Amino acid sequence: MISDETWAVIGPLFPKAAVTGRPPVDRRQVVEATAWPYRTGAPCPDLPERFGKWTGL
Repeated sequence: MISDETWAVIGPLFPKAAVTGRPPVDRRQVVEATAWPYRTGAPCPDLPERFGKWTGL
């Protein structure tokens, strides 16, 4: 998991969510879900449910 200290540094680097189009998602959760397969070595379809539905990272 990304620590609060690390997120405090990298979180502000992401662009603000658009006011139109898809509803905004939690950027931290997206980063965690993207890093999880690299950290664990497991395939993306095995993502834990806490990251939401896997749709092809």
